[in-house]
Amino acid sequence: MQTLHLTHKVLSTTDLVIIGLYFCVVFAIGFYFSRKERTSTDYFLASRNVGWFAIGASLFVSNISTEHFIGLAGSGASSGLAVGHFEWLACFMLLILGWIFVPFYLRSNVFTMPEFLERRFNRSCATYLASISVIAYIFTKISVHLYAAAVVLERVVGWSPITAAVILVLATGVYTIAGGLAAVIYTDLVQTLILVAGAVVLTILGLHQVGGFGALRAALPPDYFHMIKPASDPDFPWTGIFFGAPILGVWYWCTDQVMVQRVLSARSEGHAKAATIFAGFLKILPVFILVLPGLIAVALYRDLFKFGANGQVLNGDIAYPTLIVNLLPSGLVGMMIAALLAALMGAMSAVFNSASTLVTLDFYKKYRPNASERSLVNFGRIATGSMVLLGLLWVPFIHLISSQLYIYLQSVQAYISPPIAACFILGILWPRLNGAGAITSLLTGFGLGTTRFIMELKERAAGGHYFTSALSGWIVNMNFLHYAIFMFVVCSAVLIVVSLATPAPERKKLAGLTFSTVQAKLDLQPIGGQTAHRLSAETAFEHRVNVVLSLLLALSVIALWIYFR
Repeated sequence: MQTLHLTHKVLSTTDLVIIGLYFCVVFAIGFYFSRKERTSTDYFLASRNVGWFAIGASLFVSNISTEHFIGLAGSGASSGLAVGHFEWLACFMLLILGWIFVPFYLRSNVFTMPEFLERRFNRSCATYLASISVIAYIFTKISVHLYAAAVVLERVVGWSPITAAVILVLATGVYTIAGGLAAVIYTDLVQTLILVAGAVVLTILGLHQVGGFGALRAALPPDYFHMIKPASDPDFPWTGIFFGAPILGVWYWCTDQVMVQRVLSARSEGHAKAATIFAGFLKILPVFILVLPGLIAVALYRDLFKFGANGQVLNGDIAYPTLIVNLLPSGLVGMMIAALLAALMGAMSAVFNSASTLVTLDFYKKYRPNASERSLVNFGRIATGSMVLLGLLWVPFIHLISSQLYIYLQSVQAYISPPIAACFILGILWPRLNGAGAITSLLTGFGLGTTRFIMELKERAAGGHYFTSALSGWIVNMNFLHYAIFMFVVCSAVLIVVSLATPAPERKKLAGLTFSTVQAKLDLQPIGGQTAHRLSAETAFEHRVNVVLSLLLALSVIALWIYFR
């Protein structure tokens, strides 16, 4: 065990050269594609000609940002491997995206998720989803990405959080504005390789230093390695994990513009499915390369952590930066900083690009339906630039964000996602549901989510025990995953009851949008008048390969759950 532990690292010339090379590669890709984007399909959907490997990598890196390095390792240090449930559940959500949702999205030829809701229900639902998505991106995603990056860079190399955040927002904005989705996806491919390589190297060095996996198990409490927690567990009850977390997962992976936009750029249905399966295999990794380092940090540098009365680590967020500065030699520090920058810039560019797609196609194009392709692309660039400016406006406030970062982000998502998940899932299952039911369900969910969020803030501000009535106490103290189940049930009931009490939608308008009308001839002229694009179907060989790999992925995750139960 080491006794003198570093808290900062001075970057060597080698480190700086590696970081410089990373920026050069990213900008080169961005500007290469900026010269190719001619139409809105080119700019927003990368010409619908991307292969499975690039899309799968982009799905992974759009999801993994710096807050995963901080949050997953921090939760690992505080409570063990259980936080990894969200990662492994994502493997199944990606399979649901590929096998259930993607065929509907691709056949209906949509550019955005609100556009799909508009086809299935009505314009009001599309406006709600586009508005709530853009607001959520600005208030949860951009702010949290920046906070996490600033924390890491300050702790590892001593950079000022404000300076680091400004440079990163501008650097990401430049290639996202210039090159559109193609630039984002192909830079994501490079960023995935750097991110995984850096994280794997750090995990291997950490395990070697601690004496192997057996020594790690011996150094920590046994419950750190048990992922299935009792239903009364305050953070990860098994009931919430297996029934509540999938509701968040369906919303995040199957209906959120940031994720689905990548799959919509596929060159064929077979490639789209293969991309989701590949991303599913990549999602097995974070438990081992992001959560496990948190456990390694506690085992190696116990004296740097603060412990509560019950023995729980209180400052888990320092776990990952601590490993970087103490374990990595110069050169590898540069590679790891590049990996962290890759995670941040990959996730941030995804948000910038998707938010600008929503603003351009779901708002601007509705007001100017005859806008030329050139004006759509130019407005898309302006909208992306606006998102970059909003990101910069967040910078002075990032120090106000709570340090229990990952749980904060997940809980905010838990209040947005259930009504959206209900409308998408039930909407493709049952043609009887209509627009009146959908918008009532979405607004009911918004009310329930906002109520809980405000109550939670008041309770925290008062240091607990703000609410005295039994009902208020029950609402505010319920685990956020259990609350997601409650919201999903209420919103589904509202959707069904209101739909049955109002006229059924016209059958011909549902062609290709529900399971029972999936074979009906689809009107392929998209809303807003873009040229219809026919995607090649999955071949018999692609189908067999995708089935085999999907089964392999599902069995791998189940085997891991059994081993770490």
